[in-house]
Amino acid sequence: MSHPSKTRARSVLYLPASNARAMEKARTLSCDVAVLDLEDAVAPEMKLEARAAAVTAALEGGFAPRLGVRINGQDTPWGADDLKALREAPVDLIVAPKVESATMIHALSAALRPGVALWAMIETPRALVDLSEIAGADGALSGLMLGVNDLAKDLKTGASADREPLKPWLAAVVAHARANGLTVIDGVFNRIQDEAGFKAECAQGRLYGFDGKSLIHPSQIEGANAAFGASVEEVEWARKVVAAFATPEAEGLGVIRVEGEMVERLHLAQAQALLAGL
Repeated sequence: MSHPSKTRARSVLYLPASNARAMEKARTLSCDVAVLDLEDAVAPEMKLEARAAAVTAALEGGFAPRLGVRINGQDTPWGADDLKALREAPVDLIVAPKVESATMIHALSAALRPGVALWAMIETPRALVDLSEIAGADGALSGLMLGVNDLAKDLKTGASADREPLKPWLAAVVAHARANGLTVIDGVFNRIQDEAGFKAECAQGRLYGFDGKSLIHPSQIEGANAAFGASVEEVEWARKVVAAFATPEAEGLGVIRVEGEMVERLHLAQAQALLAGL
């Protein structure tokens, strides 16, 4: 199995830290990021046990994917102690739920070990209103994750197979992430058995500009990696663009023709970035 890139986040799989078997399995999965969950997937009476298990798993290491932990909210009885316990654990990133302000970003960043990235979950109406402040905050913030279930609940949207009520917010979260150089991850798809629906939602997420998708089951990894990775055709085209601009005839030109299509240097930059991420 090829190890995931240290920068890709096509597939971000949540696993309950209270489930030892799931955490052990995560060590060999082909997702780009494995997130040990201390929040939604763990019952209140299991919170302390799950925290200890996550720290132990991180210390033991051996994870092929990048390793993250989703902590409990700082307004809960467990959030502050989650951060303290994880400060010495060798994790790559911390996922913080229900982030609603730059102040929260600053406080969380101050509590992290230097070098650990922070991903903020955007899942409340208040977060949507203050997206600019949140995404532009200094500190350890390196990614935004859309929490579609909580967001839809708090917005009181109706059910829609294509997420019609959330489309403005899909675009807004991507725009603010891009404006601030952040990774941006689409929300979960709950219907595990609905392969066609999952594929369609991944395609929608890619269309809107997301880097990857939050997952709730290992069966979703392959589909997310395919949807948010470069296709054979895209790689082939990128190589043609790079090769064309490398010819003597293209020197100094801003626009050239590649197989009948006008291609600018911005397309060259995109092609180079795509190939660099393989």
